[in-house]
Amino acid sequence: MLNSQQSWQLALTNAVTNVQELCDILNLDSHPLQNQWIHHSAFSLRVPRSFVARMEKGNPSDPLLMQVLPLTQELELSPHYCQDPLQEKQSNPVPGLLHKYYGRVLLIAASGCAIHCRYCFRRNFPYEDNSPGLSGWRPALDYIAKDSTISEVILSGGDPLILKDNYLAHLIEQLASIPHLKILRIHTRLPIVLPERITDSLITALTASRLQPVVVTHCNHPRELDRHVEQALKALRQANITLLNQFVLLRGINDNPDTLITLCQQLFFNGVLPYYLNLLDPVQGTEHFAVSTEEGQQLIQSIRARLPGYLVPKLVREVPGETSKVKKD
Repeated sequence: MLNSQQSWQLALTNAVTNVQELCDILNLDSHPLQNQWIHHSAFSLRVPRSFVARMEKGNPSDPLLMQVLPLTQELELSPHYCQDPLQEKQSNPVPGLLHKYYGRVLLIAASGCAIHCRYCFRRNFPYEDNSPGLSGWRPALDYIAKDSTISEVILSGGDPLILKDNYLAHLIEQLASIPHLKILRIHTRLPIVLPERITDSLITALTASRLQPVVVTHCNHPRELDRHVEQALKALRQANITLLNQFVLLRGINDNPDTLITLCQQLFFNGVLPYYLNLLDPVQGTEHFAVSTEEGQQLIQSIRARLPGYLVPKLVREVPGETSKVKKD
């Protein structure tokens, strides 16, 4: 029996939300780089303690820490960066639904996340206008039902797996009642940052309908894959859920071939196929994470020279108005 709903919700509630506490846990309270950390931010710190436990104490450049620690660089305005780089408001025909690409739609199933990644492209998304609640999905469901070209629904957010199992099960049941839907895709970081979330009841909710479930995890660095994450991924795989991973190319975190190769191999050993390596979406406050297209292409060439083709992710960038993500490799 996997962890109960109560245990993962307690872990979610007990996430670290204070920069000073995080520094104390990691023995960084007297580090000279402290003047670069933001202790109060509109986009607040949030990180589960199990993820903090994977960070190296005393190392302010730890690749897991750098994904969540608010820095003063976020306050610098950058040309060509903006609040809504993907222009998602233009693809938002009804509350809670984004329709960017042919054959599939995305539901903003939740507004919250278990972790606040500092490079998040939806950090300024108008969730208040796109949170229908359990009883408010009818316009989105009607939109899907009227378009028979839609065969896949993606649950995203925020992170859809912060929702309770009964909520997810009810939403999935309503989606499964639409005849032309075939695939249910879940975009989530929780199996990686809060593996306690992968419970027997969650797996039942994801697999009980006729829809083919696909879980796309978000893992950026091999040190994110500890034994608890491996157990969570194994449980999903044993339930015949297809597992893919998409990750973001991040300066100082995973922008070297050895790190990416190790990550792709470890993902595969855990039944997860590397999928997309995303170039950073240019949301304001994230330029310090940016890796150029040319550098990304060089990294992909290095990976391709050392790994079989099925382990090489596609280097992509999302471009507003395009009919799919744009390959850059």
